[in-house]
Amino acid sequence: MSQYDEYRAQLGRHTVTKIDYLYPRARYPRIHGKNAIKGYHGFGGTVEIAKIHTDLGAAGWASLCRKTDTARGQERLILGKKLTEIFDPETGILSDGYIAFDIALHDLAGRILNIPVCQMINPDSAEYVRVYDGAIYMNDIIPEDRPFGLEFILENCRQDYEAGYRDMKIKIGRSHQWMEHDTGIKRDIQVVRAIHSAFPDVRLLVDANDGYSLEDCFSFLEGIRGIPLYWFEEPFREEEAANRKLKDYIRLHCPDTRIADGESMTDIPLLFDLAGKGLLDIWMPDVCEYGFTPWRKLLPELKKNGYLASPHAWGQKLKTHYCAHLAAAYPSNIPIIEGVLGSTEGVNDADYVLTNGAMRVPRLPGFGMELYWAPAQKE
Repeated sequence: MSQYDEYRAQLGRHTVTKIDYLYPRARYPRIHGKNAIKGYHGFGGTVEIAKIHTDLGAAGWASLCRKTDTARGQERLILGKKLTEIFDPETGILSDGYIAFDIALHDLAGRILNIPVCQMINPDSAEYVRVYDGAIYMNDIIPEDRPFGLEFILENCRQDYEAGYRDMKIKIGRSHQWMEHDTGIKRDIQVVRAIHSAFPDVRLLVDANDGYSLEDCFSFLEGIRGIPLYWFEEPFREEEAANRKLKDYIRLHCPDTRIADGESMTDIPLLFDLAGKGLLDIWMPDVCEYGFTPWRKLLPELKKNGYLASPHAWGQKLKTHYCAHLAAAYPSNIPIIEGVLGSTEGVNDADYVLTNGAMRVPRLPGFGMELYWAPAQKE
C-alpha cells in the first residue's frame, strides 16, 4: 500500500457533517494607502472562513476561496459525503464544485493525517521559505491635505526591516491618477532610490498594478539604473507586443530583473504563451481566487517547463501561510512569497516565524494555525 493509499484509508473513515461560517477581522499594523489603481487600502477587513466538521470529531478551517453566498450554494455538494468522495490527498478537491472549501478541506485532511499540508503534497518539503514585504504602499501622498512624505515610507520600511523582512515590494504608478504624469514618475524613482540608499542589504521589487504604459516602464527603469531589481510586477496588462519590448529592454539594461504577472483577470493560456516565448518570468495567480488545488495542478506543469511562480496573497495574512506551504512543497519553483503584515483576530499563527527574510513553515497538522474564536456574523 502506497503512502497516499494509507492517507485515503484514514480520510475515508470521515463523513462531513457540518460547516460553520466565521468572520474574523484582519488587521494591518499601520495604514496602507494607495497603489496605482486603488485608493486607500485601510487597516484591514473581514475574512470569510469555513470550518468543516466530520462525524468523528475532526475539524479543519481556512479562508473561503469564494464568497460565503457561493459557499452556501456549494455546501450541499459535500455535506453527508465521505471525505474521500470530495478530496484526494494526492491531488486536492475532486471537483470545481467544491472550490469554495478548497483550502479548508486541505487543512481538515492535514489535521486528520496529523501532517502539515506541505508534507502531504511533498514529503521532502522545505522547512523555510523566503518572504517579501508586500506593504510598501504610496503612503507619501496621503492624506491629501497634509501628505506624510517620503520619510513616512522610509519609516514603514524600518518597521518591516525590524520585523525580519529583507525583500521589499514597492508600489509605483503615482503617475496613473494620483500625480501629474512626469512628477509621478519622478516620485516613483525617488522612492526606490531612497529605499535602496537607506536599506542597501534589502532586495527590491516593484509593482505598478497595471498603471504604467510601456514608455513609463522605460522612463522608470532608466531612472533607477544601477539599482538591482528582483522583479517588475504588473507593469501593464499582459500583452505580447508590449511584453516583448519590455523584455528586450530588460535583457539589454537590467538582465537580472524578472517580469511578474498574472494576478488579476488570470488567463492561464496567455501566461503559458508569454512564458513559452520568454516574456513572463514569475506566475502570480491568487492563492484563493485561482484556488489551492488548481495551483497544485499547475505547479508540476511549471516545474516541467522550468517556470517560476509566486502566488498572490495580498489582503489576508492567512494567505501568506497558505502560500508558504505551496512554496515549501515546490521550493525550486516558488523562490519567494508575498508577506502580508499584521494579524487575524482570534487566530494563533505564532509558529510561523520570520527571521532575516525567511519564514519557518511549522511542522504542525494542516496549516498549523488555531482559530480560537471568530464572529458568526459579518460586522
